[in-house]
Amino acid sequence: MTTQAWQPDVLGAGYEQRTLPLGPDPDGEGEAVATLIRYTPGTGAPATEATVLYVHGFTDYFFQQHLAEHFAQRGHRFYALDLRKCGRSLRDGQTPHFVTDLALYDAELNEALRIVKEETGAPVLVVAHSTGGLITPLWLHRLNKSTGVAAAGITGLVLNSPWFDLQGPSYYRTVGTPIIKAIGRFRSMVELPAAKISSYGDSLHNSVAGEWDYNLDWKPLAGFPVRLGWLRAIRTGHAQLQRGLDVGVPSLILRSRLTKFARRYGPDVDVADAVLDVRQIQRWAGCLGDRTNIVPIDGARHDVFLSSAEPLAQAFTELDNWLDWLTEYQRKSGGAQR
Repeated sequence: MTTQAWQPDVLGAGYEQRTLPLGPDPDGEGEAVATLIRYTPGTGAPATEATVLYVHGFTDYFFQQHLAEHFAQRGHRFYALDLRKCGRSLRDGQTPHFVTDLALYDAELNEALRIVKEETGAPVLVVAHSTGGLITPLWLHRLNKSTGVAAAGITGLVLNSPWFDLQGPSYYRTVGTPIIKAIGRFRSMVELPAAKISSYGDSLHNSVAGEWDYNLDWKPLAGFPVRLGWLRAIRTGHAQLQRGLDVGVPSLILRSRLTKFARRYGPDVDVADAVLDVRQIQRWAGCLGDRTNIVPIDGARHDVFLSSAEPLAQAFTELDNWLDWLTEYQRKSGGAQR
């Protein structure tokens, strides 16, 4: 795999990006690429801690500069990955976020991990949000079975509102799932009939009711269409996770305390998860294997790190406390892994 050189990134000073060519798309949409982003501040704490590798969710890409800066202030180098067909990696003629097998992401995750280790020589902390919070545990489980996460240099996992199950009425998960899998196998590009709901996007973006600025072409307010082939891959991943994984490292899971599904934006959307059912996150958290710490954050949004000031501060406090614990746990265990 031939990667390109680092180039200036759209986020501006201190941020660079590097294209990772992945070859022909297995789903027939041309040449696939992923994009690795790194934060290289001119000043800050020396990089003495594990290097962060961040993975976004669905209808998402990396733009959370305050997250990168928080880690950098703690002494972590910070990298983020825009997966194939997402954000910076989307090419003309490709369907945003579309894959028919979540294991396809292993290619860019493995290459990103290789580059991060080569450049920093430090252990790696994986941080992921929403759909990324499903993709990365499945990847770590496969990696742990093949070479072991200790050999891979991974030290911990932080999941921000991970997608562990299909939200909505129970029949979506019972009679609905076999239908999704059957149709999604043969008519993968069919869009799931659904009304476009922008309540969560409206709560985030500063053009509506939020305080955050990001590219609406890469993260539209009402989200990208859900296609049955992609949802089939998601449900397959859910089933794998719910049978039990072994990610091989301790995990921190941050989530909102409440769920509030709403067709229209209102103040309640600002203080709850408007995308996932937080009870499902709680229910399936134990399926990761190893040590797991799950922390509900009062007033948090679906992306906990895009919450308003008070819950965001609480989320960073919980993150910092856990990272301090992880450092001490590793010290007592004699290294990055037990």
